[in-house]
Amino acid sequence: MKKIKKTPFKHLSYIKNCTFGPLNEPIAKVKPGEVIEVETWDCFANVVKPTQTLKDVLEKGLPLYDNPITGQIYIEGAKPGDTLVVEVIDITLPDMGVTAVMPGFGGLEGWLQKSSPLTKFSEIKNGKVIYTLKDGRKIEIPINPFIGTIGVSPAFEGTSTIIPASHGGNMDVADVCPGNKLYLPVAVDGALLGLGDVHAVQGDGEICGTAVEIPSVVTLKIDLIKNKRIDWPRIVSPDEIMTVCSSKPLEDAVRLASLEMIRWLEEEYGFERYDAYMFLSVASRLRVAQIVDPLFTVVVKLPKKLLPRKGEA
Repeated sequence: MKKIKKTPFKHLSYIKNCTFGPLNEPIAKVKPGEVIEVETWDCFANVVKPTQTLKDVLEKGLPLYDNPITGQIYIEGAKPGDTLVVEVIDITLPDMGVTAVMPGFGGLEGWLQKSSPLTKFSEIKNGKVIYTLKDGRKIEIPINPFIGTIGVSPAFEGTSTIIPASHGGNMDVADVCPGNKLYLPVAVDGALLGLGDVHAVQGDGEICGTAVEIPSVVTLKIDLIKNKRIDWPRIVSPDEIMTVCSSKPLEDAVRLASLEMIRWLEEEYGFERYDAYMFLSVASRLRVAQIVDPLFTVVVKLPKKLLPRKGEA
């Protein structure tokens, strides 16, 4: 199994580690069918820790890297017009994660009083996140680890790892988790895969701007579908198919994800377009993954058990 290490912090480059882009030099090459282990930073590059809160970092003027990724990883044989398949096999968990509120950032910024920097550390043990309130009471939240930021290079220009778009990126979709497969559209030779920003658990919307952020080692199987073009990320779980789209305002993300699902039903399940449109209205489920990044992310889901194959009567 190929093991891909994160870049040492003292050598972190903002351009290389905090962007997806066609000019970024790959740090490793992988063949379709390979299983790899990828070591990742948390969203703060592990700078925020029990001995150093977010407030300490800001007051000291220390570098605060946004969503550093490990990558980019060159996938041999990947060409524009192909689809990259990333199967998430395993996500390791540390014994602690961090949640923070950043001034000027978050879904309720301007609705709640503007906050000073806040940091909360949560213990992770026995499959639970131990969330401690200010008065000392503890709440146990079942873990649901997933990859918050994962994507490939856009075709022409680099983009920040903070931004979700058609290449993937900072989607914060809890369904990018062990047991599921993520499908990404390839726009450049080698696809140039990168990932990071792993979460132990996150609520839909990621309303304060962070989840329980953790560093991790992620085990993935990489595959490739030649000459199959998709326009947006897709996810397949054992029970559901999902489309993932990001836009602003939120209703446009809903429209894009719904339209992408209609195309999927037409292409692979033999639906007539308006049959698919009405079918979504009665059978689909919708997840608002996040509303805190520059674009908002929505997932449209359909149960596999409801889907006929082409030609079935």
